[in-house]
Amino acid sequence: MNPCYEDHDLRGKGVSSQETISVVIPALDVGEALRPTLDSVKGCVDDLVVSDGRSSDHTAAYAKQSGARVVVGDCGRGQQLRRGGEIATGDWLLFLHADTVLEAGWIEEARQFMAVAPDKAAAFRFALDDPSLWARMIETGVALRCRLFGLPYGDQGLLISRTLYDSIGGFKPIPLFEDVDIMRRLGRRRVRILNHMAKTSSVRYQRGGFLRRPLKNLMLLLFFYLGVAPEKLARLYK
Repeated sequence: MNPCYEDHDLRGKGVSSQETISVVIPALDVGEALRPTLDSVKGCVDDLVVSDGRSSDHTAAYAKQSGARVVVGDCGRGQQLRRGGEIATGDWLLFLHADTVLEAGWIEEARQFMAVAPDKAAAFRFALDDPSLWARMIETGVALRCRLFGLPYGDQGLLISRTLYDSIGGFKPIPLFEDVDIMRRLGRRRVRILNHMAKTSSVRYQRGGFLRRPLKNLMLLLFFYLGVAPEKLARLYK
């Protein structure tokens, strides 16, 4: 079964948008770990771009073998997202992290959104690939943040029309909080959270601590809102 669809018989039903979609994935030294992400979108979209940050492994070669177009340049998620967006050809752009896998059936909901909300952007519901209670607590916290502040992060994906993306200036080439920056320019009234999940790797939480990592991210976010340069915050993020 095509992982883009929950049921082959549902393809196209209730979906009126026929505009093209480009997926842009920034990647760095992920190699074949990119496979689940690519598999969750291949066959659903018209254009697949991997923006590689000069990986030292076979990431770029693997992406090409998988059918993606590859653009290579300096690393840094903001730079890579912007670079990928520049060569993407779709009427709509879907920016997706290399360790994020979209839930089957996402394309149907995405196209329904595209058909009725061309002046808005969308993100997916956040989930972690970890069975622990800590992971469920983090997911609940993210859902609350999105509901109260309209602030999804990049690991929830970003679906946005090319017209809207260009009108707000696209992603800025900054090393951290490029996702928060573009959401601030969009404004909460122009951002919707879709029902389908974007399931993200929990490795960074396992390494950094399920409690310590979110607290550190919150502290850095506060500094960002207070005007501290993203370049300085990126050094603290690692």
